[in-house]
Amino acid sequence: SDLQKQEERGELLQPLIFVLLVLCSVLLYFKVSLMDPGFVKPEEEEGEDKGQGVVIPQIPGDIKLRRCGYCLVKQPMRAKHCQLCQHCVRRYDHHCPWLENCVGERNHPLFIAYLSVQLVVLLWGGHVAWSGLYLEQSWEWLQHNIFLLVSFLLIFIFTIVVLLLLVSHLYLISCNTTTWEFMSHHRISYLRHSELENPFDQGIVLNLWRFFC
Repeated sequence: SDLQKQEERGELLQPLIFVLLVLCSVLLYFKVSLMDPGFVKPEEEEGEDKGQGVVIPQIPGDIKLRRCGYCLVKQPMRAKHCQLCQHCVRRYDHHCPWLENCVGERNHPLFIAYLSVQLVVLLWGGHVAWSGLYLEQSWEWLQHNIFLLVSFLLIFIFTIVVLLLLVSHLYLISCNTTTWEFMSHHRISYLRHSELENPFDQGIVLNLWRFFC
């Protein structure tokens, strides 16, 4: 049959890989949006101070961990309260409206994986849409190809957005900082009073290794 011949020629492999990538993207989306991003729980307060001075020796000693004014838990270093989630989040990066969840200590690596897979899917889909376009300056051509043209334009816009998000996050990860710390450096006590511009930076290689591994 035609299906068997296509399989023998390897023509079914690419569509299968594309479908698997789309499925992986959807699964990562639900995983990141539904999982605990690193909520600070009251029962975890005990021993929270241990190791802080060892991990970040550059932080001034007079800066003490404070209790959150909203949920009243003792905030670890780099944690922030999210008013949309009503929780303090460890290593808070940002609250993502597309995920309806915070991006924090636990789901940040998976968020990067999701963006990466999504970018591959969009680039592949854009290539497929573009390969199906045969540009002609006629009204009849536009009527027959309007859906494909709009699809390509939407894919192009989403590709740019995802690419910029991924590049900006990888840059911040390589510096060992978060979106919140980068945008609000002047308002965060442990950064404002630190002698170093970024006391958490330990070099690109070590920053990336500690984040992903």
